[in-house]
Amino acid sequence: MLFAQQSAPPPPSAPATPANPQENKDRTIPSFLIVGTVFNESALSLPGVQVRIRKKDEKKFHWETYTNSRGEFAVRVFPGYEYEVVTHAKKYQDQSHDVDAKVDVQQRLSIKLEPVNHSGAATKP
Repeated sequence: MLFAQQSAPPPPSAPATPANPQENKDRTIPSFLIVGTVFNESALSLPGVQVRIRKKDEKKFHWETYTNSRGEFAVRVFPGYEYEVVTHAKKYQDQSHDVDAKVDVQQRLSIKLEPVNHSGAATKP
């Protein structure tokens, strides 16, 4: 009789751990939640609006998302800071809203965008 050699089963996989234990501590999940809904001038929800967030004293935006099909967005940021939320959509004016993440655990925004006024623009006949 011929005997086939069986390979040994693979060892159970160990959970992935960082090489440096301190590295895991630096990756804390932000606990302050900024949620909101963006509406157009007719009070209808507006999907696909760009939402950017930065700390109030900085120039660079650190978070960016887009509204979903119901015009909603949600972004987690670090507590203890003041933030600026800027919305941008084609054919609408950009808007900026301030959020204070020092007081609570979440802030809800309801943003109504206004169309861009093209005064003096030529109209098609």
